[in-house]
Amino acid sequence: MPYAIRFHQTGGPEVLRWETVAVGDPAPGEVRVRHEAVGLNFIDTYHRSGLYPVPLPSGLGTEAAGVVEAVGEGVSEVLPGDRVTYALGPLGAYSEVRCLPARHLLKLPDGIDFKTAAAMTLQGLTAAYLLRQTYRVQPGDTILIHAAAGGVGLIVCQWAKALGATVIGTVSTEAKAELARAHGCDHVIFYSREDVAKRVRELTGGKGVSVVYDGVGKDTFTGSLDSLRSRGMLVTFGNASGPVPEISPLLLSQKGSLFLTRPKLADYAAERGDLVTLGQELFNVVGSGQVKIEVNQTFPLAKAGDAHRALEARQTTGSTVLLP
Repeated sequence: MPYAIRFHQTGGPEVLRWETVAVGDPAPGEVRVRHEAVGLNFIDTYHRSGLYPVPLPSGLGTEAAGVVEAVGEGVSEVLPGDRVTYALGPLGAYSEVRCLPARHLLKLPDGIDFKTAAAMTLQGLTAAYLLRQTYRVQPGDTILIHAAAGGVGLIVCQWAKALGATVIGTVSTEAKAELARAHGCDHVIFYSREDVAKRVRELTGGKGVSVVYDGVGKDTFTGSLDSLRSRGMLVTFGNASGPVPEISPLLLSQKGSLFLTRPKLADYAAERGDLVTLGQELFNVVGSGQVKIEVNQTFPLAKAGDAHRALEARQTTGSTVLLP
C-alpha cells in the first residue's frame, strides 16, 4: 500500500505521521496521480497547527506534480500518462499516490521538470494573480514585497522586474539580500534592523509605493500601510508571523484613501478557465527564462516534519520540495 503524511491532532511538526493509505480507482470527475515531487508551503503549517481548522484526521498539502495513472468517468481535462501539476483541491498532496478532482490539474509543459513544477505551482500561481489581477503591475510602478528571498518573493521580484517595475524587498539576512538582488530586487531593506516605512519613503522620494505584497502578516502590517502612496493598495496574502490586527476602515482614509485586500488563490482560480489562464501566464514566464525557480532545499516526504521545522524557523530560501 502507498504511504502518505497524515495528522490526527493539531500541533507542532511532531504530529505528522507517515502512514499507509488505501487509494482506489478514481471516482467520476477524478483522476489518480502518482506523485514525483510535492511542494512545501506555509499554508501547510497553518493546517497542521490549527490556525486554519480542518476535520481530523486529515492528509496535508495542496501542491504536487506527477503522472496521471487513471481517470474516472467524465474526465476530459487529462489522459493517463499526462504529466501534471496542481496547487488546489482537497488536502492530501503529501502522499505517494492519490485521487483528486481533475478540474484542479494543469498539464505540465515538456520543458518543466517535476521538482520545478512542485516548487512553483502554488507560489507561481499566487504571484500570477497578485501581479496580474489583484493589482496589475505596470511599467514605472514601484512595489514592496516582504520576504523577498522566499518562494513567492523570488518569483514576484523577477516577474515584477520583467514587467518594468522597481522592486523593493524586505529580508532578514545578508545572504537573503544577495539572493533577492540576484533575482531582480532593486533595493533591499533589513526589516529586523531598519524602519521599513521610513526607508521606503527615502527610496521613493517621500511618495511611497503603489502596492505592498505582504505574506508575513502581523509583524509587518502597520509598516506596510505606512509604506503606501496615496490611494495605494496593501495586499495581505499570508500570515507567516500571525494574523493581522483588526483595524477600522477609517484608518485607511486617514493614511491616504488606501485599498486593503486579503485575496486567496482559490477565489482567483475558482473557474477552470481562470485556473488555466493563470497557469499559462506562469508557464510562459518560466519557459521564457524571465522567471527562474530556485529549488534550494529538498527533504524526503517521510521527513515532512523536518521540512516544517526549517520553514517555520526561517531557515529556507526559495522553494522547498518533498520527494516521495
